[in-house]
Amino acid sequence: MEIIERPFDDCFLLKPFIIEDERGYFFESFNTQKFKDVTGISTNFVQDNQSYSSYGVIRGLHAQANEFAQAKLVRVLQGEVLDVIVDARKGSPSFGKSYSVKLSADNKFQLFIPRGFYHGFAVLSETAEFFYKCDNFYNKSSERGVFYADPLLNIDWIINEEDRVVAKKDLDLSHFNENSSL
Repeated sequence: MEIIERPFDDCFLLKPFIIEDERGYFFESFNTQKFKDVTGISTNFVQDNQSYSSYGVIRGLHAQANEFAQAKLVRVLQGEVLDVIVDARKGSPSFGKSYSVKLSADNKFQLFIPRGFYHGFAVLSETAEFFYKCDNFYNKSSERGVFYADPLLNIDWIINEEDRVVAKKDLDLSHFNENSSL
């Protein structure tokens, strides 16, 4: 595993070491000790989540707040997504800034998102299976969100507006300046 990019403090875009031969490929998708050696972060993932979505689906921007905040390690098992994070850590030098990266089954990149970030993704392929490890359990009452198309954030979701598929609950979320810090 190697760090490809470090967009914000404690946030890492990671590339696994892949062994390929005539049979296909093998890679270790997660190893606690190697993750700590590379990032300096010790974490204990307690919950895995997986979603399946079609082209144009935008999920987000979501987070868990307070004692239920979650760090996540995300990747794509099938297809391609534009993964987006927004720093909502009050006092952070990158507060309110976003970062976008294409994650796919082909590139096998993983993004580690520390606690205090809003997260979302847009499906760029016909379908996509998205997988993420969380270091804390989900709690509905701690769920927070920010409107994905907030002009203040100015996120280019790549998907044409008429092709976007967004849940009503995500369309009703507040803007970043109304509900920013976690």
